[in-house]
Amino acid sequence: MPAIELPPPRNTRALAGASWGRRRTSAGPALVHRLAPAGLALALALSGCTAKEPQQPAATMPTTQTTPPAGLVSSAPLETARSTQTLPVYWLGRNDQDVFLYREFFSAKTTDEPMVAALRTMMGTRPLDPDYYSLWNAPSRLGVSISAQNVITVDVSADAFGQQVDQGIAERSIAQLVYTATAAAAMAGLVDSNSTLQVAILVDGHTGYKAFGHVPLDKPLTRDPALVAPVWIIDPAEGRNVGSLPLAVEGQGVSTTGTLAWSLAPVAGDPAGGATVGASYLDGTVSLANGPGQLGGFSFTLLPPPGRYELAVYIDDPAMPGIRRGLDTKIVNITKP
Repeated sequence: MPAIELPPPRNTRALAGASWGRRRTSAGPALVHRLAPAGLALALALSGCTAKEPQQPAATMPTTQTTPPAGLVSSAPLETARSTQTLPVYWLGRNDQDVFLYREFFSAKTTDEPMVAALRTMMGTRPLDPDYYSLWNAPSRLGVSISAQNVITVDVSADAFGQQVDQGIAERSIAQLVYTATAAAAMAGLVDSNSTLQVAILVDGHTGYKAFGHVPLDKPLTRDPALVAPVWIIDPAEGRNVGSLPLAVEGQGVSTTGTLAWSLAPVAGDPAGGATVGASYLDGTVSLANGPGQLGGFSFTLLPPPGRYELAVYIDDPAMPGIRRGLDTKIVNITKP
């Protein structure tokens, strides 16, 4: 798909009065984009939000829940095999008054078997994106095996469950383990990605443990698609420094219209001391590969001038105008080539 090039502004007034919009078509998903009027383009909003404040791990579910867009997700297919040493790790993230599962990729830095390495990363490492979190403790013992019947057995020590959480977060934390273990097995080529995987969880070698005091581990578990985030940005990763353009954006999502909305906004300030997101510099929509009501991929490219930006992708629900449902964001740094 043709890249979207942003004219390099000389200052915040360089784009005053500018307006730009058209549709580009290609073999890929349709993309509609608009350059914001310059009075808004780079000027920081007076009530601008702080960029990527670290999220406090939520041990309880939100008290006011709405019907989440994740209800649209009807299946959660396995990842496909990759030749690179990449670990898929799922995290929790609060969104739309609910908590969903999001995935990040990490480089394999140990000689551990891929499922063990991915689970140890999930239990003992912080997410790249501060919007995500985990309530697992690093276990003193962890073992993983897989049977010819596509049952993954995870045997973990009880100290991994030290956090105090409610029923909803306990269920999502167990789903986090199920998704991470099955993703690692599939990406490592240990199973057919078209197969159905089950995960049996033992605690200190025994079945029936009540995880986090709420979830009985008395039977094998499968992926629950209702817990998959309705939108997430796969690439670029949080905090990525981009020295060559175009910036390729990839992700997945679901919506009733078969499209998602996106925006790119400048970020000012030091994230350690509080950074501020300005008004949208460029925004538009992108089509989902699988159409309305189906979880599918999206992709587009951008050619922004050097700077620090917040990339946002979300559901623009016609029934809820002005509300960015399922929002996922990434901070990206565009450096001079």
